[in-house]
Amino acid sequence: MRRSVLTVLIAVIVWPKCVLTYGQTITPSELRALTERIPPRLNRARTGTQFVEYVSKMDPQQREQAILAEILQGNLPSFLRKLIPVKLEHLDHGKALRATVFVMPDYLAIGSDKDFLRIPMNLCTATAILARFGFVLPTRKIVDAIYNQSSYHFDPQPMPPGPQMRSTEYYRIHNEMIELQSRVRGIPVGELVSGDKKDVVVTNLLANKPDRIAIYGWHRATGNPIQPLSTVHGARYADYSHGIRLVSEVAMLNGELRSIYEILQDSSLAKVLSDEGPIPGVRQPTAPANRLFTSLADSIPVR
Repeated sequence: MRRSVLTVLIAVIVWPKCVLTYGQTITPSELRALTERIPPRLNRARTGTQFVEYVSKMDPQQREQAILAEILQGNLPSFLRKLIPVKLEHLDHGKALRATVFVMPDYLAIGSDKDFLRIPMNLCTATAILARFGFVLPTRKIVDAIYNQSSYHFDPQPMPPGPQMRSTEYYRIHNEMIELQSRVRGIPVGELVSGDKKDVVVTNLLANKPDRIAIYGWHRATGNPIQPLSTVHGARYADYSHGIRLVSEVAMLNGELRSIYEILQDSSLAKVLSDEGPIPGVRQPTAPANRLFTSLADSIPVR
């Protein structure tokens, strides 16, 4: 969990007035607004090492409550707040749909830039965080796009299976394995990375299994995922291999800022973000979490 501070490099082209996304633009202030619901990290907040010690004797339910409390209080590294544009496209009868989603550069973690723990969590905990901060989980297509556009690909490092997969000690050991690989390969914090964890995703498979969690990914160097799309585990399941990648609820579609919920529920638009077509089960919270929904109401329809 401990690491030296490296310069945070953003894997996008930043000009003084805009970020380029498929020739479209989003201003730096709009990009920063996508994370405005995340509270600032307090100086006294626990580091990743301290959090491991804090939850080491807790049962899984207590640990989930501790994870939720830490993250909702803003205890996550600053580099995760600098979102990375990821491009997707779909051609339909010669008509191109081009979208850009804005994602965290790595999986959700607890701690500081110097000392953080990539933290698995169950779907209930993740959903509460997503709703509070104005984010969604990725689709399978978005996970693949993130892998293809990552600046660095970690080599997956599976650990021996068994009940210990869900233990805090496994969480710690696997995170240290990722950190060691990062140091050896000189991977700086803040770059878009993948391959270190499986993704918890949204999928239509959950329509008939609302009590399950969907996982996918952990791509090998060949680009093939170790984990096919699966809903075998219950919604309260989490193990060391799972990661939560936050995707902003605001996306860019053909030059306009749009609600990602609207895109995923529209049969004529969804395929740009989903290889399953529309995913009607992805629902927007009653109150939009991000002010871009209200300040840019004309370009971001909200239902």
